[in-house]
Amino acid sequence: MDWDDRLDAWELELELNAQLDGSEWVSLARAAAETGASRAALRNWYRTSQIPSRLVDGPHGPQRLVPLALVAARAEASPRLRRTTERRLAEEAQLEFLRDRIDQLELRLVLLERRLPRQSGQQTA
Repeated sequence: MDWDDRLDAWELELELNAQLDGSEWVSLARAAAETGASRAALRNWYRTSQIPSRLVDGPHGPQRLVPLALVAARAEASPRLRRTTERRLAEEAQLEFLRDRIDQLELRLVLLERRLPRQSGQQTA
């Protein structure tokens, strides 16, 4: 390894450390929950050095932590996760639309029920 290679590696390491200093290190479970990436994908990413990880002592033994900001950036770059996220957002939007529609229908039903007793009472009188 020559000096230029070592210098490039050192500069890359400094840049990575600067990125990691501002990132919160979280468990795989939390990273998966917040980014939509599966734990299997996270394991693949850190095993193939796509994201850094570290092992720390946890309440139930050793626990792997990953930087949340880098996991989120990697997840955002994944076409599969992007499609999953877009589909989930579309489903949530549709669900919100249906909830709004149900609220409107319930309001119309209340208004109709208010009219019904008066109309039936007027017909018998």
